[in-house]
Amino acid sequence: MIKKVIICMVCAFCGLQTISAQKFALIDMEYILKNIPAYERANEQLNQVSKQWQAEVDALTTEAQTLYKNYQNEVVFLSQEQKKARQDAIVEKEREAAELKKKYFGPEGELFKKRSALMTPIQDEIYNAVKDVADLRGYQLVLDRASDSGIIFGSPKIDISSEVLRKLGYSN
Repeated sequence: MIKKVIICMVCAFCGLQTISAQKFALIDMEYILKNIPAYERANEQLNQVSKQWQAEVDALTTEAQTLYKNYQNEVVFLSQEQKKARQDAIVEKEREAAELKKKYFGPEGELFKKRSALMTPIQDEIYNAVKDVADLRGYQLVLDRASDSGIIFGSPKIDISSEVLRKLGYSN
């Protein structure tokens, strides 16, 4: 029994020594990104293309709504064949709008591809700078205080965001 207690105490002590020997750092990814002009330009480009594509989708949706309103106003005067043709035209226009929306904004859509093409090089550059600073300073773990990781407090002393920006070639 005493041996078990001693072994547990030794294991706990060794575990505490290991934990205290590790070095941690924080970064604020939002702060870093705000200070990188290429990121701001990429975001603006994405916003512009997104607005343009949304306008195209909205135009098709409006066409479908107009077709439907016209159909409702004229339904009493139409033959069965004309009703069927109008209904098919409305359904087709709604399908076109839905397909265009999926093409542009879907999970593998054009906006996703464009965002990846613009942002991946910036994110890779930041990752490499963080890794270089962490390797240089001997950090085993670098956390992002801007993410929803549950960090309640992080000392400014361990925030390396400014150092990462300098490594990237941007002054703050």
